[in-house]
Amino acid sequence: MKRWTSLVILALACATASGQTIPPNENSPEAPSRTYAQNYKDMVLAICVATAYKGSNDAAVDAGSSASALRDWTYYDLDKSPAEVEALVRKYLRRDYYNPLVEAEAKGADIRFDFLKCLDLYHSKELERLVKRRVAHPDWTVRSRSKAGKH
Repeated sequence: MKRWTSLVILALACATASGQTIPPNENSPEAPSRTYAQNYKDMVLAICVATAYKGSNDAAVDAGSSASALRDWTYYDLDKSPAEVEALVRKYLRRDYYNPLVEAEAKGADIRFDFLKCLDLYHSKELERLVKRRVAHPDWTVRSRSKAGKH
């Protein structure tokens, strides 16, 4: 046992000395370890970004794909939630943010602050209320449910 402990300590010391950190599972998303509530909010943020950047094909496709993946890692009201999410996203993207300093520096660029609007949505009390209404078990995770033998 003492020898085994020494080997583990030596291996960790070597990894630390070489500057390497070994993440628990570096080749898979972290979303399955997050709560249903957090994955729901992440999905809404991804939908917001996808909607905001439809003109940029790569950004919209990537965010849309991320939202689809997050649907597998949360548990929410599939009947009512999509329309409410869409309405909330559109409400925030309709906001008219203005910053004269940024717009003066951008000279002629179409500055809409859409990502900032999405961040504001992400941190909003409205989204928190939506999570409470539509996510049945906000503190559960996919992995914790799998370990318990429940799906």
